[in-house]
This record gives sequence, structure tokens and C-alpha cells, in this order.
Amino acid sequence: MGRQVSEDSGSRFATYVEGLTSVIGHADRAAPLRDYCVGLLAAEGRKSVEPMAAVTAPAGVSAQHQKLLHFVANATWSDERLLAKVCEMVLPAIERHGPIEAWIIDDTSYPKQGTHSVGVHHQYCGQLGKQANCQVAVTLSIANHHASLPIAYRLYLPKAWAQDAARRKKAHVPEAIKFKTKPQIALEQIREACAAGVPRGVVLMDASYGANSVLRAGVSALGLCYVAAIVSTVIVRAAYDRDAQEQRMSVKELALGLPKHAWRTITWREGSAVKLRSRFARVQVRTAPIRRAAERAEETLLIEWPEGEAEPTKYWLATLDKKISFRRLVDIAKMRWRIERDYQDLKQEIGLGHYEGRGWPGFHHHGTLCIAAYGFLVSEQETIPPSAARSSRMLTKPTIPSSYRPRGAPDPASASRAQLDRDPASQIDCCDHANLATVPVLCTPLHTKHTSYLVTQ
Repeated sequence: MGRQVSEDSGSRFATYVEGLTSVIGHADRAAPLRDYCVGLLAAEGRKSVEPMAAVTAPAGVSAQHQKLLHFVANATWSDERLLAKVCEMVLPAIERHGPIEAWIIDDTSYPKQGTHSVGVHHQYCGQLGKQANCQVAVTLSIANHHASLPIAYRLYLPKAWAQDAARRKKAHVPEAIKFKTKPQIALEQIREACAAGVPRGVVLMDASYGANSVLRAGVSALGLCYVAAIVSTVIVRAAYDRDAQEQRMSVKELALGLPKHAWRTITWREGSAVKLRSRFARVQVRTAPIRRAAERAEETLLIEWPEGEAEPTKYWLATLDKKISFRRLVDIAKMRWRIERDYQDLKQEIGLGHYEGRGWPGFHHHGTLCIAAYGFLVSEQETIPPSAARSSRMLTKPTIPSSYRPRGAPDPASASRAQLDRDPASQIDCCDHANLATVPVLCTPLHTKHTSYLVTQ
């Protein structure tokens, strides 16, 4: 049975990679594409080029290293075309469990030492929760309650980089790339997804994007609805208050003035151990100046004020039908959690932040290939029996020489894999493989099921 599982998974993986190969360009890129994806799924610890070369060609590590390095850093294939193909191939597996419900915009950061890697700048680093030297990539993901998948990935190029011709040239930044803010990049990604005919969903964004009124207006202009987190200082006027046309206040002031009966306790999702619930209120508001000619349409202000907190903790503006059920509104607003899990899995299990090159093409090629490998895992979710506490899918690989250790890697005895490349604040508990005669390569819940991808030795 295990052999049949391995063969079935391997066959599906081969078909998947063959589909990706159709948009990669030259036929001689097919093998490095396959090997790079296998390396991302199979290499343990850090997913840089050398360990992936050892996994995929242990008898010729040096030559394989050069092939993979050229493919990711120098080959001129299109990230956009490959991501579009990933979306095309994985979307049916996601939609078998329901239509796309949300488009999620966000960004993710990678701490970096030095200043030579493209886009590195002293800026807010979400992974560290503070200002630090890092790279930041803006993403757009599609999601429903079954799964989610990034479909756009673009490095934010700080103004200091965008205006530095020498650094741009050295990092091979395309001439067409100009300085754009993160919200501007996000809106561009949304426009491109609309033009490509990606099934539409409600646009979800955190407060760093949601507080940008130009972005919200741009989303509305595309005919999309949004649920946008905002900061407590955003100024609104309660739409129901017809007797106080000039009374404008922050959303925090409005929330604190709501009557007790405006608040409802709502359960929106089953968590891993308990039901997720909190206290919410909603009210119709307008956010633009009072002059009627300049006023925008009414929006729903959603407010969360958990029991025991001294004041409300979260605020959203939504352009969904105001007749939508309260629970459904909360449920959609809370779907942003999926992108956090995507980032976690992509970084911890696929090696999204492990690229060691410095150039623009390599940064984006590596990110695209990580998303491609992740897309295969997303498409495999439905092959796992719901009752299985530990369901294995096998991708065979050559045996790695026992003496091999990537250049600069620590002694494996001194650091277990669980200690490598982990964000302490967002650990994923993996199942115990201590008694299995296999090497764990990927162990990730993938949002809904506790899945193990193992490599036979």
C-alpha cells in the first residue's frame, strides 16, 4: 500500500511539473525545474542551492549545483507565466471544495545582513516585529475555507534602491521597475489578477494596507468588494446619524459610544482545540468629507471588542452587502489567517526565505518556485483520508552520502531540524516520526490536515 501511495504521488508530481514545463521556455530547463522543486520538498534544513543539489544529484553535486544556480539566478523565464500556470493547475483542487471567497493582500519579510542583496533596507520587519535590515515581498493570494495559494509575488524596492542606478545595475533590476509603495504594488497585482480572469473574491487586507484610502478606492473601482482592517484613528461619520451631519469622530470614539445592545458574541470558526469567538458590533459609516458631492457610499464598520479587554482591539471597513449576516461578515474578515499560515509553511517547510543570491531575477525565481512546490502540496490535500492521523505521501530521492554536509552548515548533532529556520512565535507542532524508517521532509498541517511528506531511503 505504501509503495502504491508513493507511485501515485510521484506520478501526480511528474504530471504537475510537466504542466509547469510547458511555460518555462527552453526544453533544457525542464530538468532543473523538476530538480529545484524536488529539492525544495526533499532537502532538510536550509533550502539553498547546494543542499538541493546534493538531494537531487548526490553523485554529481558540483555540476548539479551549477545547473540549479544558473536556472534560478540567470535563466530568463517568466515568473508571471509560471505563477499563472500554478494557479491554473491548483485552482480546480481548491474549487472542488467551494468557490474562491477571498483575495488576500499582504507582505512578508526576510531579515538580511549587509546591504548588497536586492531591496535590503532598514525597514519594518514583520518576522522580527521591529525595524531591521530586511527584504519585503508583497503577495496576493486566493482562498476559500479549504485552502489558499499565493498567485503574485513582488519584491518591494525601497526608494533608496529605486533611485540608485549603480546598485540597480549590479542587482539586475529591470529598467521598467520604478519605485512603488506596497499598496501600489498590491493594487497592481489585483488589477493583473482581474485582467487574467482569476475567480473573484472579497479583497482582504490588514491595517497597513486597509488604512490606505487610495487602495480601497482602487479596489472598489475594479468592481471588487473588500474587508479592510483599519487603525483606530480613522475618521468616520455614522451614516444613521441624520441629525448630526457635521459630527465626525474616530472609529474608536464611535465604538466606545455604542450602546450595550449593539454588541454580539459571534463564533466564526472551529479552532484546533476550542471554538473561536469574540464580541463584535457593526454600524454603517461614511469615511469621506461631509460635503455631499465628495462623500463615498456607506460602508460597514466592523468592530471587535473581546470580553475582558479595556477597549476595542480591531476595526474593519467592509463594502459587502449590508444585509449580509453578521456571522458571515465576521467569518470573511477573519479569513486573513490563511495568509499567515501560508507564509509559515512556505518559510519553514519550503524555504521561501532561504535564497542566498543577491539579484532581482533570482529572488523572484526562487519565490516563484517555492510557490510552485507549495501549490503541489495544496493540490494533494484532498488525497489524504480525513480519518488519517498520519498520512504519508512519498517522493523518492537518491541516497545522500552520509558524510555530506553543505558548506557552512552546522554539525547536525548540535542542532535538530526543528531548531532550524523556525520563527519561535509561530511554531507548527509536527507528528512524531521517531519510530518510522523514513526521513521526514515535510510535516505541515497545510491549513486543515496534519500531513506528512516523507522520503524513502
